[in-house]
Amino acid sequence: ALLKVERVLLNLLSHMSGVATATAELVKIAKKEGSSTRIACTRKTLPGLRHFEKRAVELGGGDTHRLRLDDAVLIKENHLELAGSITETVKRAKAKVSFTRKIEVEATSPEQAVEAGLAGADIVLLDNMMPQEVKRSVRLLEAKKLRDRILVEVSGGITRENLASYVQTSVDVISVGSITNSARAIDMSLELHSLKR
Repeated sequence: ALLKVERVLLNLLSHMSGVATATAELVKIAKKEGSSTRIACTRKTLPGLRHFEKRAVELGGGDTHRLRLDDAVLIKENHLELAGSITETVKRAKAKVSFTRKIEVEATSPEQAVEAGLAGADIVLLDNMMPQEVKRSVRLLEAKKLRDRILVEVSGGITRENLASYVQTSVDVISVGSITNSARAIDMSLELHSLKR
């Protein structure tokens, strides 16, 4: 029976080990910078493997972010395109969801980050910003006295090579899609040995 599932199990373990290893490497870089910034995966998971990949991220010392779409409200630029302003969209979301659900707004500029904070978002996701823009966003949130009550996350274009520069921006969470969707599998094999009596 073991040999029937050998390849499937090895493929799954190899992939999960790659995800955990990639996560651990990024967590190590963040800690080396002396930061408490959390490394998280994104929703970019392989079909059917989300729970396995998210568990591997946890084992690598990272954060799973949301497991399901209904774990939190994430307002992205496509939602804003259809719904209107950040302020109005956050207001509508707050009226429709439980008080226990956090509301996260994707911002593509420092000004949008401030608007999201003023609108009452719990989390601002700074998307595809260079480190200088991220620093500016954090400074603007501080100037508006919003930084202490809002979690700041950054995502988009973050790699092992540029991670340290994002850690130095004082954000709370750095989300990296490549730890789940592009992790290099760890080579594994199964060898059976007979027991000598």
